[in-house]
Amino acid sequence: MVKFLKNNKVVILLTGRYAGKKAVIVRNYDDGTNSRPYGHALVVGLSKYPRKVTKRSSDKTREKRMKMKTFVKLVNYNHLMPTRYSLDVDLKANITPDVVDNATKRKSASIEARKVFEEKFKTGKSKWFFSKLRF
Repeated sequence: MVKFLKNNKVVILLTGRYAGKKAVIVRNYDDGTNSRPYGHALVVGLSKYPRKVTKRSSDKTREKRMKMKTFVKLVNYNHLMPTRYSLDVDLKANITPDVVDNATKRKSASIEARKVFEEKFKTGKSKWFFSKLRF
């Protein structure tokens, strides 16, 4: 079987607190681990998307509306819906598997991911990833 859930692939979460939110696979575990004996992936996603910005808005308002909120999570493959999109972001250095267990490390990793996502958003590419899903 072809493995299509790879690093930097954009997925949509189907269940849980972040259902309907977009995320990027940072690391995948096809065979599972000792603690999780099923296929799962470490994902980083957007829990709060950036809002619409107009030309007339001031710089202060733009900065405020461009803010986003991220999350870091281990998710079972059954709860992911892959998309045809991929996002070229380098998150492997900041986000490691031990981050999920430790709350302070998870928060700092989430902040690092937010910085990377905000830089990516400001370039203007990958618009689909940064827009809210309407369904």
